[in-house]
Amino acid sequence: MMGSLSIWHWLIFGLVAVVVFGGRGRLSSIMGDAAKGIRAFQDGLKSDGEGDKPAAAPTVLPPTDAARDPSKDTAKS
Repeated sequence: MMGSLSIWHWLIFGLVAVVVFGGRGRLSSIMGDAAKGIRAFQDGLKSDGEGDKPAAAPTVLPPTDAARDPSKDTAKS
């Protein structure tokens, strides 16, 4: 028959029901652990920001002798 559920359907349904409603609130403990993880992640992001300080200006170094173009050298030998 097409409308009936097989034994496998009932076993899967029962397993989901046990996980959700059974055994000392397993679902609530799983959700509590997930919430603690999210909270720790958000606290980590806040501690990295430290008040939204502006970024320091990048330091630009002058070119070295090896990087200078010899054709533009003004000192004639």
